[in-house]
Amino acid sequence: MCQYSAVEGVPSDWHLVHLGSRAVGGAGLVCSEATAVTPEGRISPSDTGIYNDRQVDAWRRITAFIQSQGAIPGIQLAHAGRKASTSAPWLGGKPIGPEKGGWNNLAAPSSIPFAEGYQTPVELDESGLAAIRTAFHDAAKRSVTAGFGTIEIHGAHGYLLNEFLSPISNQRTDLYGGTFENRVRFVSEVVETVRLAVPDEMPLLLRISSTDYTPGGWTVEDSVELAKLLLPLGVDLIDCSSGGNVVSAKIPVGPGYQVPFAAKLRAEAGIATGAVGMITEPEQAAKIIASGDADMVFLARELLRDPYWPRRAAGELAASLQVPAQYARAW
Repeated sequence: MCQYSAVEGVPSDWHLVHLGSRAVGGAGLVCSEATAVTPEGRISPSDTGIYNDRQVDAWRRITAFIQSQGAIPGIQLAHAGRKASTSAPWLGGKPIGPEKGGWNNLAAPSSIPFAEGYQTPVELDESGLAAIRTAFHDAAKRSVTAGFGTIEIHGAHGYLLNEFLSPISNQRTDLYGGTFENRVRFVSEVVETVRLAVPDEMPLLLRISSTDYTPGGWTVEDSVELAKLLLPLGVDLIDCSSGGNVVSAKIPVGPGYQVPFAAKLRAEAGIATGAVGMITEPEQAAKIIASGDADMVFLARELLRDPYWPRRAAGELAASLQVPAQYARAW
């Protein structure tokens, strides 16, 4: 799945988002989603990864094409934590064991399964935490070698980093659990090691679940405080998603339902934000940017439904669009 951010068809000065001394934009950002930093960090056996050099060679073909079309290739680095080892979404997305291509010994901040039917994960000890920090660092270095122009760390949707943030999934009693300062420690460490692995001029994004939608869980106010902490560590933009860590959460899904989170973090934390979720129409996307609710708009499922969305947006918003040479005579 890909995301397309910055809105095609809006005035050209909106295409480039300045993030401190760094910038991302141009014709847009095309980003691979949930690319695992370890084999055990995959959501499913069908997931992509960047945990070995053969994968770097495979990604180079993709990044070269994206660059040739005037866009910036991005990669989302992820570890699924206690939600790993499921079948692919088109095969049901349910937990699977080794007999069906899955694996055991899922990693998590605490030994609490995500939901009924999921494995009880193994609480990460000091060596396990160090190994995952190293995996994110090495994956970031490989991403640069593979030709990616920006990196997004996946800290949302109940995956490993999100699990550390939420008191519902993190019930540790050491330096990585309990207080807010302790629960954000591992995410901060991952951000720092990824930032060290990439060039200073490369934008670094972080995707978070802005709220658990559950009493006693992570809140949007927590997200504001997290953003304030991570800005000086080198995070340039927060991609504001929500939910995914509590199976029983009631999520008020509707058009643009997560945009208020992006607006709140942008206003109160002083950090650039991305809006995502049920954003389907070009005018809707352009209005989010024009109103100052977010600095970028991210599309995912809408591009699965309509891979020519950028072409439609350019037409509806009366803007030009660079066309792949192979398509030009039919455009």
